[in-house]
Amino acid sequence: MRRLRIAVQAAFLIFFLFLFLQTESKGMDQLGYPVRLFLEFDPLILISSLLASHTASVAFYWSLATIAVTVVLGRVFCGWVCPLGTLNNMVSALRKKRANNIPPPWHKTKYYVMVFVLVAAALGLQVAGVIDPISLLIRSMSVSIFPAFNYGVRAVFDSIYALHPPYVVDASEAVYSWLKDSVLSFEQPVYRQGVFIGLIFLGILGLNLVERRFWCRYLCPLGAMLGVLSRFSLLKRSVSEGCNECGVCDSYCQSGADPHEKGAGKAAECMSCYNCDDVCPQNAVSFGFGHRGPSAPMDLGRRRVLISALSGAAAVPLLKATPLLMPTQFDPRLIRPPGAREESEFLKRCVRCGECMKVCITNGLQPTLLEAGLEGIWTPTLVPTTGYCEYRCTLCGQVCPTGAIERLELEKKAKVKIGLAMIDKGRCLPWAHGRPCIVCEEMCPTPKKAIWLEEARIKRRDGSAVTLQQPHVDLELCIGCGICEAKCPVVGRPAIYVTSVGESRSSNRSLLI
Repeated sequence: MRRLRIAVQAAFLIFFLFLFLQTESKGMDQLGYPVRLFLEFDPLILISSLLASHTASVAFYWSLATIAVTVVLGRVFCGWVCPLGTLNNMVSALRKKRANNIPPPWHKTKYYVMVFVLVAAALGLQVAGVIDPISLLIRSMSVSIFPAFNYGVRAVFDSIYALHPPYVVDASEAVYSWLKDSVLSFEQPVYRQGVFIGLIFLGILGLNLVERRFWCRYLCPLGAMLGVLSRFSLLKRSVSEGCNECGVCDSYCQSGADPHEKGAGKAAECMSCYNCDDVCPQNAVSFGFGHRGPSAPMDLGRRRVLISALSGAAAVPLLKATPLLMPTQFDPRLIRPPGAREESEFLKRCVRCGECMKVCITNGLQPTLLEAGLEGIWTPTLVPTTGYCEYRCTLCGQVCPTGAIERLELEKKAKVKIGLAMIDKGRCLPWAHGRPCIVCEEMCPTPKKAIWLEEARIKRRDGSAVTLQQPHVDLELCIGCGICEAKCPVVGRPAIYVTSVGESRSSNRSLLI
């Protein structure tokens, strides 16, 4: 069973990585197999979304299957399926010492985190995506690990090509060509918080060197939710009278479930890894549906649970009492992708998975830090200086798992305003310096140009006169895609820039009365 479990873990990890690589544009405005499939089987996301926004995508009801399997077989999702759990397992294998270093009561921490998350969600604050294992893994892979992998692979093959060793360069170019077609992104992705998010992820993996599966044992709120359900599972572990309490099973247990104890030990902690069954020299440990032995009580402490609940409730006003949520105090550079719901509803639905950022073909969608307040950390915002919103692309709406970004047809998307372009006449070449430039007008993608040109005769310092075309923005036609800002030849701070003023999703941000 242990070997079967390892094989299943490997298969699910490979499947996750395959879906992750497939979650990108293949040259058409259509995605094949988005990695959000793993999120759709995540009951923590389902329940927190229902509590926060009182709605959830129909696809998320697949997570009821995870609940059903847990009630029958226990925490097999944690022990057999979860890709982050598998990565934790792999790093834990590097740790040779088997003794536990963390005091036993620490396993209760994840239950307090779960209570905090659910109470906050019930009061309208969606924080589950920040710490949910599937969302955390996808975000870390999208924003940090995969870009670093792309850069590293390209650097290696570029070095080989530069050195040009005989017989090696031809083989390396063939391998590089295959990698570009199958694994690497079309262009090198870059993200403003890649290092920060990557360090958090590597820190979580590094904790496995302190204690095996540290995240799964002590911090994971999804594991806590499944642990509560697994207490009532039909599949039970039991220890026979032949047990001589040698402690071998404890040293191999991944979750600290006290498998040596008569009865079922800590049933809520058991991940059904079957290590205890395989290593027991007395064959005293067994799993079966006929066992009805009682499990150890889950004593979380009423005071601690109450403190966790009150902390979740207190977090709501602390994070929401910010001027950024006032109708006239928003950050004008916070440009949400087309199809994004009204800001308060968007924050209730977005789980910070980063999938929209990964599929953005121009790399324009970036994770926020404090632009939307602490409540909106790691939600997507368009940064035109990095990349613009492609006029005929709807991938972000297709990949969003929760409906925070609606899926739009191209015809509808072309009419959605995500902002408005403004011209800085003090920096614009035709306006400020008497130099010809019509780049913004040429790049404007709307059928009838939202940027139009007006001829003006300019007198230069030497007395000569020149006729130039000066750009203007049509407030009715501009959709705020940002391509004018991205392509503006004025470096440093473009002479034309986009703000969220005039966006379709909010009547309070209209420029015109």
